[in-house]
Amino acid sequence: MKVLPQLAKLNERALDLFFPRWCVGCGKEGVLICYSCRQSLTQIIPPLCPICGRPQSKSTICPVCTERQANIDGIRSPFRFGGVIRQAIHEFKYRNLRVLAAPLARLLDDYLNTNPIQGEVMVPVPLHPKRLRERGYNQSNLLARELSKLNKLPVVDNCLIRLRHTHPQARTSTADERRSNVAGSFSCRDNRLRDKRVLLIDDVSTSGATLDACALALKKAGADSVWGLALAREI
Repeated sequence: MKVLPQLAKLNERALDLFFPRWCVGCGKEGVLICYSCRQSLTQIIPPLCPICGRPQSKSTICPVCTERQANIDGIRSPFRFGGVIRQAIHEFKYRNLRVLAAPLARLLDDYLNTNPIQGEVMVPVPLHPKRLRERGYNQSNLLARELSKLNKLPVVDNCLIRLRHTHPQARTSTADERRSNVAGSFSCRDNRLRDKRVLLIDDVSTSGATLDACALALKKAGADSVWGLALAREI
């Protein structure tokens, strides 16, 4: 029964031999994100707004979250979106470097080990079928799958769906535009996530609007709680 894992390791070593890996940050040969570049990642450090997860001077609900009723219970991210992590996500998301899913998931797992978030099932933020066809894969799904190997939480990737093909959130300029852009964009096919504590997985959170819209759909389908975990956050 141990043959398959051994074969997988041999295949990985063969790929490393014929297609050496270089760090996406500095270009050093060996690994996709080297130790030095990992150390350079800018972490998001408390105190945070307990809902949106933005750093601030006190651990109280920020003015933005005070003004509106959030659907999501909270959003957390280990890193600020910039530098090496921005480059890694860009290569992962737009350059088909899917092999980055594993080291990026390890960064998420390291974060969860020191900053636990309640959840019994992981749900990746879905892509619209049109964008999925264009890209060929859902980067959030790949992240969730790799993270599941580490934290053993099951992944449910065919319940939450994206109904509308929207503009990328990065192309909108304000938080209100981002919320409007994704409003009503998500739904659940069924009630499989009823009474479940859901951990939503995404690569980047810009304003939190996408995660919040997902949380609304999940709670309408009966989810007990919904927390968002994004690898990086624009601050």
